[in-house]
Amino acid sequence: MYGTRRALLCASLCAWLCATASAAHAGPRAEVIHWWTSGGESAAVKQVEQAYRDAGGTWVDTAIAGGDQSRAVTINRIIGGNPPTAAQFNTSKQFLDIIEEDLLNPVDDLARRDRWDQVLPAPIVDVIKVRGHWYAVPMNIHMQTWIWYSKAAFAKAGITREPATMDELFAALDKLKAAGVIPLAHGGQAWQDILLFSMVLSNMGGRELYLKVIRDRDQAAIRSAEFRKVLVAYKRLQGYVDPASPGRNWNDATALVIGGKAGMQIMGDWAKGEFIAAGQAPGRQFGCLPGLGADSPYLIQGDVFVFPKTDDAGALRAQKLLASVVENPGVQLAFNKLKGSVPVRLDADDSQFDACARKGMAILRDPKRPVGVAEVYLTPDQNGALQDVLTAYWNTSMPVERAQNSIASALRY
Repeated sequence: MYGTRRALLCASLCAWLCATASAAHAGPRAEVIHWWTSGGESAAVKQVEQAYRDAGGTWVDTAIAGGDQSRAVTINRIIGGNPPTAAQFNTSKQFLDIIEEDLLNPVDDLARRDRWDQVLPAPIVDVIKVRGHWYAVPMNIHMQTWIWYSKAAFAKAGITREPATMDELFAALDKLKAAGVIPLAHGGQAWQDILLFSMVLSNMGGRELYLKVIRDRDQAAIRSAEFRKVLVAYKRLQGYVDPASPGRNWNDATALVIGGKAGMQIMGDWAKGEFIAAGQAPGRQFGCLPGLGADSPYLIQGDVFVFPKTDDAGALRAQKLLASVVENPGVQLAFNKLKGSVPVRLDADDSQFDACARKGMAILRDPKRPVGVAEVYLTPDQNGALQDVLTAYWNTSMPVERAQNSIASALRY
């Protein structure tokens, strides 16, 4: 009996010593909240996870489907005193309130070391640098209004060249409809509706009207005849979506294009990750258009990691390690090749990227082309109000004059 008890005590002591030793040698532990849950997104974020593990850290994955839900969980946990180590946000004003409440750790050392002021596009800098301090580590740059198309569907409809104007885009949609193909794959969700609107506004109105409406909230521009034409063209697109569109997820809409059941989709370049995950390649099974003209605005945003404020030494080590891993050029390359996005640095080597990504990088280096998406310039409340009007206009018989006046009111202040 005594021998058995002694053996059990020894075993327990050995287990405790092993666990203690393991904990002592374990790397920094990072719980990361994100919403990268689709096929292409999951494959991409695993590249970051593995790189963090290779650097000696322990990655605790908290994936929450849906950006709104994921951000809500993050903010509630930060306010409730149980923050994650890091969390994904979009490159936007989404995290401005928690900066104002002094709830994020800055990453000034990393920004200085990597010369972010010199190598990041201005719309990105303007969001993540607040009152002289850097509060987010950029993971990538997305362009939100790419036009993706199925080469098989185009061939079936007899479309022999890519549309280069809005008139040519509508002509192509008409041909797809006549060929029995869903012309425009769309998910009827508010954030997807605003992407369609932004594509029309930027391509019809150009840089000047786009910035006057979205950045400056210029009342005369919003009430102009030129902007009314944009709203009419936006609503016209509704005639090309299928009845099952309302509530559809973006990646399910992408799947329709991948399968040749739909001709086109207006979606951010994260959609390319789904094409790649399905074994397709640009120029073969699908095509990509960054705009309808050589000078069309390139609407950028992206994803960042923010680091909730903490004084815990272990959490701080985990945050610093993750920030360094995210900005590693090799990690950026591996992540963005699968995600469909491009690296955040304008001096990044794009030789290993596909044709769509190289198009995007070339445009980013032209200072006249990149502008921010709506969320870069608008507060969450303003952006939400704009989305509400556009979705109501899209889904009801609201007259264009009423939509125009409602947008003017939504963006008045």
